[in-house]
Amino acid sequence: MTNPMTSTRRRVLVVCTGNSARSIMAEALFQTLGAGAIEVVSAGSAPTGRVHPLALEQIGRLPVDPSRYGSKSLAAVLEAATSPFDLVVTVCDHAAESCGTFPGDPARVHWGLADPAAHQEPQQARQAFSACFDELADRIGALLNEPEA
Repeated sequence: MTNPMTSTRRRVLVVCTGNSARSIMAEALFQTLGAGAIEVVSAGSAPTGRVHPLALEQIGRLPVDPSRYGSKSLAAVLEAATSPFDLVVTVCDHAAESCGTFPGDPARVHWGLADPAAHQEPQQARQAFSACFDELADRIGALLNEPEA
């Protein structure tokens, strides 16, 4: 199978339910680790309308402006898309189950990551966000470095 990240097409959509934590962090990581070669957007099947402050804290570890990230609806992102995505990454089980097909029949990857926002105790939440961010960084880095088959 051809790796959609090593071909000339590099449009990525990251989908989660709320688009407030995991998908937002993944969007920032794809932009940073893709070194400008990746066009990425994140969206939620039921967006919260806000980005979790601890997600923004993790994004602050990157050389990007965390304030540029916002919670968006999947419907709005698909409606605004000018061309199909090459890869759709779902980062939660609910989004993977509720999202149907996408225009252009993109490759799909599912990473069922635990929701770091589920933690109520501040120190546990901060640790959960850090662990999720690191896991996303590892997975995105590996995906971007897969050889073309």
